[in-house]
Amino acid sequence: MIITSRKNETVRNMKKLGESSAYRTERGEFMLEGAKLLIDAAANGAEIREVLYCGERPEGIPECASLQEVSRDVIEYISAQKTPQNVVFSAAIPKAEGQPQLSGAVILENIQDPGNVGTMLRTANAFGIREAILVGACADLWNPKTVRASMGAVFRERTFRLSLEELRELKKKEKVTVYGAALGEDSSDIRSAKLIDSAVAIGNEGKGLSAELLELCDKRLIIPMAPECESLNAAAAAAVFMWEMAKDNL
Repeated sequence: MIITSRKNETVRNMKKLGESSAYRTERGEFMLEGAKLLIDAAANGAEIREVLYCGERPEGIPECASLQEVSRDVIEYISAQKTPQNVVFSAAIPKAEGQPQLSGAVILENIQDPGNVGTMLRTANAFGIREAILVGACADLWNPKTVRASMGAVFRERTFRLSLEELRELKKKEKVTVYGAALGEDSSDIRSAKLIDSAVAIGNEGKGLSAELLELCDKRLIIPMAPECESLNAAAAAAVFMWEMAKDNL
């Protein structure tokens, strides 16, 4: 039987997973969209729970997942996209195994735009940077926009949320050099630094890194650019730094 009602319990649950961070945390699951992402999630060991689709039956569905056909109207109701795909599904929020490691990690502070956070995770994955540490008011990792922008990297990256104090203690423990992407009188050209086995901290476009996090940094670095250009988007700046971190290992 095809589900056509927006009041259906599964439909309402999926809709709320896409809208509410608190609800995602409470349920321990999140909502995703697209047949390709479904295959990617399953291949990376995600615990797929509910799959709703219209039209052609999607492939790559684990046996443990519940599958239900719905009307196109229901898909459009659940999705926040203007032109949604024909598959939406939920998966358990994965937990990173082990403890965070500062060496070779990218630190994201107060990156509030979900698209930027997802793009940064995608870039980290592309350059072989396996550790992302989120500090402060970063966007929800399991926001559909974050997941979509990451192109599946949320399943492959080790991600941790740490307080500044926890980050400070981790730095004391590992004794890793931390570079901050920040403009200042003592800032150095990024090309003068060796970023392998170090950590790099990136702040948001508006305010950059906080004074508290800058205190943890051993050195500040800047990206040289044309004088008429004031700054780069945070995700673009992060890509440059991560390339410098990884280039000798690629």
